[in-house]
Amino acid sequence: MIKPVNKNPLQWVLPHVLNLKPYSSARDEFSGLADVYLDANENAYGSAGLPKDAKQWHRYPDPHALEIRHLVGKMVGLDAAQVFVGNGSDEAIDLLMRVFCTPGQHKIVVMPPTYGMYLVSAGINNLEVLSVPLRPDFQIDMPALAAVLSSKPMVRLLFVCSPNNPTGNLMDGRDLKDICNIFEGIVVVDEAYIDFTDRQNAISLLAEHPNLVVIRTMSKAWGLAALRIGMAFASADMVAILQKVKPPYNLSGPAQALALEALTTGQDAKNEVVRRLNHQHLLLREQLVQLPIVAEVYPTDANFVLVRFGSDIIASELYVRLLGQGVVVRDRSSQSGCANCLRITIGTEAENQKLIVALLSYQV
Repeated sequence: MIKPVNKNPLQWVLPHVLNLKPYSSARDEFSGLADVYLDANENAYGSAGLPKDAKQWHRYPDPHALEIRHLVGKMVGLDAAQVFVGNGSDEAIDLLMRVFCTPGQHKIVVMPPTYGMYLVSAGINNLEVLSVPLRPDFQIDMPALAAVLSSKPMVRLLFVCSPNNPTGNLMDGRDLKDICNIFEGIVVVDEAYIDFTDRQNAISLLAEHPNLVVIRTMSKAWGLAALRIGMAFASADMVAILQKVKPPYNLSGPAQALALEALTTGQDAKNEVVRRLNHQHLLLREQLVQLPIVAEVYPTDANFVLVRFGSDIIASELYVRLLGQGVVVRDRSSQSGCANCLRITIGTEAENQKLIVALLSYQV
C-alpha cells in the first residue's frame, strides 16, 4: 500500500478554469425581488401556447438553484455551499473531467464492471481510461489499484460506484478511506443507489478528505428521472469551481419547481416507495433463485439484481426472448466479470410477476 499523501486537490484544477471569469447575469448582481425585470430579454407577455391559468415559464430560473441546494444540504448535514446541483449526475461527471483533466494528456481510473457513462464522458473529453477490474466478489482490488496509482502520475480522477452498477453491491468503506488517503487526485464516489440501503455512505468522509466528491441523483429513489436532477457533494471550494464552469441555467424552472415540491413534501412518500421496492426485491429474489435456468442472484444494495444464468443458457438470447414478450431488462454479458448475466430492475409486483412468467416459459 502507498503511504498516505498530503494533498490539495485544487492544485489540479486546470489553469484556464481557475482563471475563468464565469458568465454573470444581472440577477447574479442583486438579491431580492424587483417590480420590473428588463434585464434578460425575456418575453414580458408570458409563455406562448400555455393555458392562461397555467404556471408561466417566461422568466429564467435561479441559475444557482439555491433553494434546492439548501434543502438537499440540510438532508445530508452539509452547508448549501457544499452542494452542486446539475442536469443529472452525468453533468457533474463531465464537469469534473473538464475541470481537472487536459484532453489527450490526463487519465481517469475506473473499476469494471461499472457505470458506462464514465467511459463515454472520458471519450468525449479525449481522456485515457485505465481499468482496474473488481475482484470476483465485486469488491475493489486494492493492491492492483495501488500499483496503478503509483505508476501513473497523469491520473487525475478515480471513479468508484457504490452501490455498484451493474452488480449492486456497496464497496467496503475501509477501501474508500484508503483510496482517499493514497490518491493525490480526485476520488469520485457515485452513490446513485444509496437510498436503497441503510448501510454506510461516503458523505461522512467529506470532512476528512478534501479530494472526495460524492455524487447522487433524484432519478432513482425519488422517482424523478424525467427531471434530470443530479447532485455532487464536496468541499465548498470544489463546488465553487463546478459552479463557475456549469452552463448559466443548467437546471430548468419546471425541474426546479417540481424538485422543490418533492424535497419539501415528499420525504415520507419517498421512504415508503423505497420500503415497497425493497420488499419486492426480496420477493423477486426468492422467486429467481428457484428458477432452474438461474445459476446465481448476486447480493445487492440497489433497486436491481444481477442474475447469472446456467451454462446451458445464453443470456443474450434470453434477453431477446424477453423483449419478444414485452419485458425489457439489461444484457450485461459483455461487462467484465458479468458473463452470461442480465441486470433486472425491481418493478411493481405485477411487473415482476410478468418477468417470472416470461422466464418460466423459456425453453433451452
